[in-house]
Amino acid sequence: MRRLLTLVLFVLAACGGGGGSASATLPPSSAPAPTSSPAMWAPSTTDSFQWILSAPLDTTAPATVYDIDAFDATSSDVAALHALGRHAVCYINVGAFENWRPDASSFPPAVIGSAYAGWPGENWLDIRRMDLLGPIMNARFDTCASKGFDAVEPDNIDGYQNATGFALTASDQIAYNTWIASLAHARHLSIALKNDADQLQALLPSFDFAIDEDCWQQGWCAQLAPMRAAAKAVITVEYTDLTTAATFTGTDCPQAKSAGYYALLKHRNLDAWYTVCP
Repeated sequence: MRRLLTLVLFVLAACGGGGGSASATLPPSSAPAPTSSPAMWAPSTTDSFQWILSAPLDTTAPATVYDIDAFDATSSDVAALHALGRHAVCYINVGAFENWRPDASSFPPAVIGSAYAGWPGENWLDIRRMDLLGPIMNARFDTCASKGFDAVEPDNIDGYQNATGFALTASDQIAYNTWIASLAHARHLSIALKNDADQLQALLPSFDFAIDEDCWQQGWCAQLAPMRAAAKAVITVEYTDLTTAATFTGTDCPQAKSAGYYALLKHRNLDAWYTVCP
């Protein structure tokens, strides 16, 4: 999340790159695929959106979809949103280690890479090691499911474009992201493609909507058009440290409306404050 930087190849992709051994096979999901469940929910192109990672949860925004933290949110928080007629998206970090999370001790040192610049306590993960990350990520997705969430926002799924300390390739990232999507779908949760617009064409079949940061300020929002063309929702989030409310409403909003995207202006710490297009 909060980015200021910018089929499945299975075994071959998971083994790609140097700097350490990789998993020989994709770890299975710990949850069985649903067989007779109703249609899986995903945000529609008419939904409104609030993204808030601060606690306690503020539910005063009149949004139909809330994106909240997997660990900080409780089952009661999710139930409260459902009682208000809202859906809940589970924010979970799948590409970077966070040293304050309750499962931090589960991460083997071998998968923890370079520090994530600008975010103390975070380090990039070696996504090629799905053998080691599998149990951790399955447990995290189980947390989302057990708390009653409707969807997942997996963060930091574009490590191959960053200085991770590992020789990650685009193929490694596609393999990992596709596997991550399968974990969500096995639990009957829809999943957002977070940033990683450069790989959207390859990942479009596996992801149900998109959440993207700073794309209007950085000039790459047009890359998200295939997601919208597939009738899947696109949420673009701009931040007040890079733009003003006047620029957001006067420039970004008309472009977002023309493209069919939902646009949101937030503080980068993702507290309760937000502005939407008029």
